[in-house]
Amino acid sequence: MTDDLKTCVDLYLDSFAQSFAAANYKAGTIKAYRHLARKLGRLMDTAGIAPSALTPDVADRLARTAARGPATKIRFHNLARRFAEHLIDIGVAQPVPLTEAQVARAALLAEYEVYLVKQRGLSPRTIYHTLRFADRFLDHRFGTAMIDVTRLRAADAIGFVQHLLAGKHPYRDKTATTHLRAFFQYLFWRGATATNLALCIPKAAKRWDARLPRHLSPDGIEAVLASVRGNPRHGARDYAMLLLMARLGLRAPEVIAIQLDDIDWRAGELLVRGKGKLHDRLPITAELGEALSRYLREERVSTRCRTVFVTHRAPHRAFKDGQIVNAILKDALAATGQKPVTPYVGSHLLRHSLATRLVSAGASLDEVGDVLRHRSRRSTMVYARLDIDGLRSIAQPWPVVGDVQ
Repeated sequence: MTDDLKTCVDLYLDSFAQSFAAANYKAGTIKAYRHLARKLGRLMDTAGIAPSALTPDVADRLARTAARGPATKIRFHNLARRFAEHLIDIGVAQPVPLTEAQVARAALLAEYEVYLVKQRGLSPRTIYHTLRFADRFLDHRFGTAMIDVTRLRAADAIGFVQHLLAGKHPYRDKTATTHLRAFFQYLFWRGATATNLALCIPKAAKRWDARLPRHLSPDGIEAVLASVRGNPRHGARDYAMLLLMARLGLRAPEVIAIQLDDIDWRAGELLVRGKGKLHDRLPITAELGEALSRYLREERVSTRCRTVFVTHRAPHRAFKDGQIVNAILKDALAATGQKPVTPYVGSHLLRHSLATRLVSAGASLDEVGDVLRHRSRRSTMVYARLDIDGLRSIAQPWPVVGDVQ
């Protein structure tokens, strides 16, 4: 057996495994990780690379050159990077020093992050994506060379947008251009650019019919909820998450941000951490209370994490973003045989469906805006395009308004 042969990393396998055991990983998963770490060790022995010389990039490159084994959910190159990072954490290997250009870019992005937090008051999730697009732009424009934002021109901004749209999977909405405008507005605000390059970024085209809110019928919503609830593995968790969105109109990031202390069982209220750092208290109906208590009693594992909805796989932590809700909803639509009106299925489908149902029942736009907790009436105006059938436009095309957030 090849696993019986000694490798250069054997001394560090126990501490590597213990780091996962401390995070409540299952024994089978830890065993698989040890096997892959030893596989990396054999590759290092063949290549003549000592543990002290291993870096995450070197480990990634070695793992990608290895022959593919049996199909598994574990990506060898990702595990290899984690092992290299573990060696750095325990002092066996040294972190790769940053170049002068990398230091300058990191400093610019750090200052930009402070601006987004203190001046713009954006949520951590929005800040993450905004910084990511700024970093991608800098990489596209300067590569590994020293950055010099004073040299930026309108052609650089337009060229980057064209680069994004020319990819195999181009962006479907205005997200990329919005984040890029924010970065250029910051550069102009701090005096790094002579002109505001945000003004030259082209707008993302969007057809008027695409602005109609995607929604399901009331029967369709109930079918989705019933399908999710019947999942034997994590039906209680997924059902509670979707029910909060279908009944209260919560956004996906608001659902995954709920903490155990946010539920006031005695008062029957739920603290919702909304956009712009605004907090609201919403009622917990008997239906919602039953769904939440069932999940907490029967499915939620024991963990130190105070977030209500956590992953079923170790280390049982909060979800990174709302994509989990999109995946749950997409599977439920497929299971119930429902086909959404657009190829993209987002978690706002349930929020739009609630608003559409309110409009069909005769609720005013102000009442809909109150339920959805819109800060601007412009966000609610998209529902003015729906008549009682929820499908036909009842007026001439409205002026361009922001999509429901």
